Amino acid sequence: MIFLGSDHAGFELKESIKNYLKEKGINYLDMGTDSLKSVDYPDYALKVAEKVKADDDKNSFGILVCGTGIGMEIAANKINGIRAALAYDEYTAEVAKKHNNANVLTLGGRTTTPTEAIRYIDKFMSSMYEGGRHENRISKITSMEKLKD
Repeated sequence: MIFLGSDHAGFELKESIKNYLKEKGINYLDMGTDSLKSVDYPDYALKVAEKVKADDDKNSFGILVCGTGIGMEIAANKINGIRAALAYDEYTAEVAKKHNNANVLTLGGRTTTPTEAIRYIDKFMSSMYEGGRHENRISKITSMEKLKD
């Protein structure tokens, strides 16, 4: 399952992504927004991050789209257990999964074309977390989530 979310700046790219996923027969759940009307991206980052975190299927992940993808990445990463990564080319999409075990992919609606987004999503979905030398680093990130102010 892929959980999708966007703000108004990412709405059109999210809709293109939905069409692609539908054509490929890939299950998704659109968490909003549903128009170009201005909304606050943290609201949608939270909705998607909570779904990804709660889902038992380790093959599920989220895709979040705002103007640049940066705001969604920051907001989603505030949720324990979420490793959101901004992809701006196929390589960053690939290593987000292989090295960082990302479970949320963020994209920029104003910086990424639909064709590029599809390539990044395909690369992300076809990549597998390598573990090994990366496992200690992911464990350290998980430990950081437990720190209190």
